[in-house]
Amino acid sequence: MVETKTGRRERKKAQTRQALADAAVRLFTERGFDDVGVREVAEAADVSLSTLFKHFPSKEALVFDLDADVESALVAAVRDRVPGRSVLHALRDHMVHTRTAVRTDDPTFVLVESTPALRDYARRMWLRHEKTLTATLAEATGLAPDAPAVTGLARFTLEAPSIARASEDPPRTMRDLFALLEGGWSTTPLARAENHLGQES
Repeated sequence: MVETKTGRRERKKAQTRQALADAAVRLFTERGFDDVGVREVAEAADVSLSTLFKHFPSKEALVFDLDADVESALVAAVRDRVPGRSVLHALRDHMVHTRTAVRTDDPTFVLVESTPALRDYARRMWLRHEKTLTATLAEATGLAPDAPAVTGLARFTLEAPSIARASEDPPRTMRDLFALLEGGWSTTPLARAENHLGQES
């Protein structure tokens, strides 16, 4: 009986969160993020303002409901990789599959891209995973958490999506960025062009 009540309570919480997130995206999309207050979102979802803040700590958070899942997936990409596969390749493939999709028809994506406050919030939330990713990489490699190879890979991994998404071919750009990290500067087209110009002069 206790398990049934607990399960029902958790489902109700999840339904309330979803109703709030759906109402927020709809209202923000229709009228603009800055022109909608959190009280209006709560009313649209038929809950109290205090209930809204129990589920979401800020107005921006209403648009980003899966942050914990994002971090869990990052950790799993490293911990659950195929035996013998490097952490670099595991993270590269995870980034290609999860962070390079062009979702121009997705209302939430359009909303975030067109709202500076949401873009800034999304970036802060994404980069917030650096500490956890660094610890996971240290655990997986046996290196110290403050080793440059560990901190550098964590930082690079989290910064790469913003570069890739701004390109014409995000998946290819993401692979090129990780290839640069793996092979070094001398293997890049830019370095080869630089060497060629040096030989001509």
